[in-house]
Amino acid sequence: MYKFFIRPILFLFDPEKVHHFTFSLLKLAFKIPFKKTAVKSIYSVSNSKLERKLFGLTFKNPVGLAAGFDKNALLYNELSNFGFGFIEIGTVTPEGQVGNPKKRLFRLKNDCGIINRMGFNNDGVDVVVKRLKHRNSDVIIGGNIGKNTSSLTDQYTDDYLYCFNALHAYVDYFVLNVSCPNVGSMAKLQDKDYLLELISNVQEANRKYEVQKPILLKIAPDLNTVQLDEVIEIIAETNLDGVIASNTSVNREGLKISKKKLEDIGNGGLSGKPIADRSTKVIKYLSEKSNKSFPIIGVGGIHTAEDALEKLNAGADLVQIYTGFIYEGPSLIKKINKAILAS
Repeated sequence: MYKFFIRPILFLFDPEKVHHFTFSLLKLAFKIPFKKTAVKSIYSVSNSKLERKLFGLTFKNPVGLAAGFDKNALLYNELSNFGFGFIEIGTVTPEGQVGNPKKRLFRLKNDCGIINRMGFNNDGVDVVVKRLKHRNSDVIIGGNIGKNTSSLTDQYTDDYLYCFNALHAYVDYFVLNVSCPNVGSMAKLQDKDYLLELISNVQEANRKYEVQKPILLKIAPDLNTVQLDEVIEIIAETNLDGVIASNTSVNREGLKISKKKLEDIGNGGLSGKPIADRSTKVIKYLSEKSNKSFPIIGVGGIHTAEDALEKLNAGADLVQIYTGFIYEGPSLIKKINKAILAS
């Protein structure tokens, strides 16, 4: 129903406007009595064989929603009813910011992809915390954190620490987003020496809490083997809890869309089917080269159950969907979980 009726209608309109409209519609729909129970019965798969225990957390299933979809923690309670094992909010920054100028979100229909240059648009961490205080579901929540665009280089670490401390009581794990291609001045964040400094500072802040939260690093799919080796070294040196592989890509190779349309779209991070192989190769390299020494959350181009199994077989412990959720609809979560049980 979604792919043949709902999606064609939604895809007639601007993707960012549709996103906000869909959020409002779902908020309203879940106020209908028994809606929550009905949606859960349709989309959720409950089976102890799906449980995954990673970095001290028990995930009821390995399929999560990637950061960026519910960045402002507006809909995580409602989205949890679609069968996700975990939901990642963010990227959030200390201060709210509008992000890059519109139009900044583009569908590549023939490629089953999306290009975005949102630019960390979000309401700010303090506003997000207020919404997380109204958590009424048992789904695991991740907090994806970043820096404000206007911050100077000597303020980057303070930005991450502010978000970390503000969110600490309200999320189950953290993700340091240092690989988004849509925010200026990110080069420093991908320098090994600075990453070691940033991670060390966040871990020091974490140790001050009675209950410490897992910390993961989100990396780009465009890293070469030398850079991936550095990631493995960083994980080993800092004893970080894991990696999310991967973020969106700046690579435009192999797309069906014309060069003229790509030029009209301009800069941005590419997600969806076009980056499926790239993210899988990153997962496989990290897993094999590190001798599976740290957990990996695989994300990038998962549009079918087979895509998810490919990521898991390559070395991912959990998977996340985003563009696939938009193109394939909520039934994708159930299909993946059923395929995992059957594999």
